Amino acid sequence: MKKLTTLLLIAILCSCSSDSPTLFKPASSGLPYEVLVVCDDAFWEAPAGRALFDVLDTDVPALPQSERSFRISHTRPEGFKRLLKTFRNIIVVNIDKNLYTQTKFKFTRDEYATPQVIMTIQSPNEQDFKEYVSKHTQTIIDFFNSNEMNRELKNVQKRHNEQFLDSVKSKFDCEMFIPDNILGLKSGKDFLWASDIANNNSSIMNFVVYSYPYTSVENFTLENYLHMRDSIMKANIPGGKEGQYMTTEHDYVEMKETMFKEKYMQEVRGLWSMHNDMMGGPFVSHSMVDELNNKVIVVEAFLFAPSRKKGDLMRKLEASLFSLRLPADKAIANSIHIPELVVEESDTTIIEK
Repeated sequence: MKKLTTLLLIAILCSCSSDSPTLFKPASSGLPYEVLVVCDDAFWEAPAGRALFDVLDTDVPALPQSERSFRISHTRPEGFKRLLKTFRNIIVVNIDKNLYTQTKFKFTRDEYATPQVIMTIQSPNEQDFKEYVSKHTQTIIDFFNSNEMNRELKNVQKRHNEQFLDSVKSKFDCEMFIPDNILGLKSGKDFLWASDIANNNSSIMNFVVYSYPYTSVENFTLENYLHMRDSIMKANIPGGKEGQYMTTEHDYVEMKETMFKEKYMQEVRGLWSMHNDMMGGPFVSHSMVDELNNKVIVVEAFLFAPSRKKGDLMRKLEASLFSLRLPADKAIANSIHIPELVVEESDTTIIEK
């Protein structure tokens, strides 16, 4: 037994000082939405490298101020070892006309640390690389966004507000997880609001769930969405004085139609404001049809953070929206994670895992 313990200790010590794969992987390093790019200095400063930088340097959508989607770091290939290999998000650039005939994506997960994703972009030359990453900007952004939100969703599964979960079950026959530090609850007719307003923080994080009867596909026009949101928020989220209530900045709204777990989902993001007050901030919502009860279920996160950057906070809140489980869902595990974006090695097709 003593000999076995000694051998295990030696194996662990070796794994800490070696770049070779091991069963004992360290926790990944780096901040959420931080990406390390591994490429030559000359490439990084060339047009092809600047094209990749520009992809990562795009704005987080629908915020009141401009904020970049990712924190970007760079290292040369010879410097990519040990501590740098534990970065949570990595892009490795391989340019070699003798090895590659076309530009492709591929990825590995948890290769040197956990959780971790490494995207490798291989190309025969810099011009093809530049054109390829510029064409597939959204693919790259969505890939890393999806992985970050899945990490956040795993955290909120472990530590969530049980009272909110019970209230969503009781009122909507649905399930949804939100962080356990968001404790304030207000309930209305077909409406539930959770907030950390009592925590006296520099930001106020909020979640809203509401429903209304489903009548037709016209429920999912932007015009109808804005009408329903404004009327429901006016009735349920007042300001501090008479005549104050939440409304939507109609000129700053983006709508996207997408699929989530093989179901139609309307995604809307934009800015909210308080009528007759100076308060405001960003929001994002997901709307889906509860087929068993013939209702539209809307889940929304909104933020008031006048003295802080809002991009990371909003994406942290948005992850919880993907935990929504409708009554027709057969098992919680099938609908509490974001569909992971998988970049096929042969092309850039995105499939749901």
